[in-house]
Order: sequence, then structure tokens, then C-alpha cells
Amino acid sequence: MTGVIQIRCLQTIGDREIQGLSDVLIDCVEGGASVGFMIPMSRAKAKAHWQSTAVTVARGERVVLAAEDEVGTIVGTVQVILNQPENQPHRGDLAKMLVHRRVRQRGVGAALLAAAERHALSAGKTLLVLDTVTGSDAERLYLRHGWQRCGQIPNDALWPDGTPCATTIFFKFLCD
Repeated sequence: MTGVIQIRCLQTIGDREIQGLSDVLIDCVEGGASVGFMIPMSRAKAKAHWQSTAVTVARGERVVLAAEDEVGTIVGTVQVILNQPENQPHRGDLAKMLVHRRVRQRGVGAALLAAAERHALSAGKTLLVLDTVTGSDAERLYLRHGWQRCGQIPNDALWPDGTPCATTIFFKFLCD
């Protein structure tokens, strides 16, 4: 997808971005992604999530990146949570890696991941952590890009339909 997808750091999240980010979130949850939401996934619930996320972006507590196609439609997103306890100023959390089903397997996730790592490093973070569903495509993506597994938690989360799923915890040290 090189040259077709552009990764943009959202300095502000307005109505246009909320609409596009909500479309991606709804698609992922309806497609079975365990990303913190249950079905039914309403537009109102998605919009409320992105509105509250926008507040933390405005306060500088997180970075939200959006992958946009050639016409500017948001097709993916990832977040880096910068606001950590005072004894962890070097750490960030990677969260809400979402890629619309219609553009999966085209390098969008890899591009978002690389951009998130660059933004975290430029914000002074040298360690990123994340959790993802064990055995998922996302888990394979993180492994391909140098992330290290450090454990698995059985029944840690729920699939959107309510059945339990295991999560795997990953970390990655960042360097210039």
C-alpha cells in the first residue's frame, strides 16, 4: 500500500475525524475484534469514545494516528498513551490498533505500528507495552516487527459477543 495510505498524526479530533474513526471502530467490533467494546456497537458509543479520546489528545496525554486512503478516508488508527505514572516517564502504551476489514493484509497495520513507534520515541518514550488477543493477526504483526512476548493471561478479556479470550502482553524497547 506504499504511496496509497498516508499516516497522519491527529493534533485535534474534529467531527470529520470522529466520523471516520467511528466507522473504523464499529467495523472492527462488528468484525469480532476484542478492543474494549461489546456488540451491539452503536454509532453513539463509538462517537462518545472518540470525543473522550479527543480531550486527552488536546491535553497532550496521548497521540492518535490515522491511516487515510488516497481520498482521505480514515481506514485505520492507533494510539500511544503518553500519560504514565511519574515512576514510568520512559514508557508508553500502544492501544486501539484498528484497521478496517476492507484494507487488511495491505500493510496498513505495519505502517501504523512504525509511525506509532516513531512518535513515541520523539515524545521521549523508550519502552512501549501493549496487550492483544492471543493467536490474533495483531499478535503475528507485533512479532514480525520485533515486539517481545512477556506473558499470557487466560480469560483476560471478552470477545464482542461475550465469550472469554486470552491476551498476550508485549513490550518493545525503542532506539534511534
